[in-house]
Amino acid sequence: MPLATTSAFAWGAFVVLAVGWRLASLARSRANEASLRRAGAVEVGARNSLALTVAHVAIYLGAIGEGAVRGFRLDGFAAAGLVLYGFGAVMLALVIRDLGRVWTVKVFIAPDHVLVRTWLFRTFRHPNYMLAIGPELVGLCLALHAVVTLAWAVPVYGALLWVRIRLEEAAMRERFTAY
Repeated sequence: MPLATTSAFAWGAFVVLAVGWRLASLARSRANEASLRRAGAVEVGARNSLALTVAHVAIYLGAIGEGAVRGFRLDGFAAAGLVLYGFGAVMLALVIRDLGRVWTVKVFIAPDHVLVRTWLFRTFRHPNYMLAIGPELVGLCLALHAVVTLAWAVPVYGALLWVRIRLEEAAMRERFTAY
């Protein structure tokens, strides 16, 4: 098989796996959200969550589109992106494991919400954002050589995450004196 065909196939497989991973995590989030709502949980920052969702989808579409236009190739740039994306995916799996039933792509505070104090959450402030989502999105853009998408994604998504973190911090401080 020619290198260009192999490369396109490999990058197509990466895109399918990345989108599949995101859809699987979204399905888990939606199931947890439904359970939390039934239990009386309150959502914090709904408009911000919607903006983050739109930005996340836009980054995926932008990176995939830009990657298709630029052509898929495996080089040091793409390899670094794949490693970074893989790191983010592993971190997301750990965050989902540690947060369990309260993990969603939105912010919910449940009546019986317990402060998570696993090693990951004791060691890192907001591991979901800093160790999972950030590396995921930057890694995706690098892997697909989507430099234009990366250039607008970092400031836009960063600003939205800054608002999300402030909302989440306020909600957590209100709920937990030890936070």
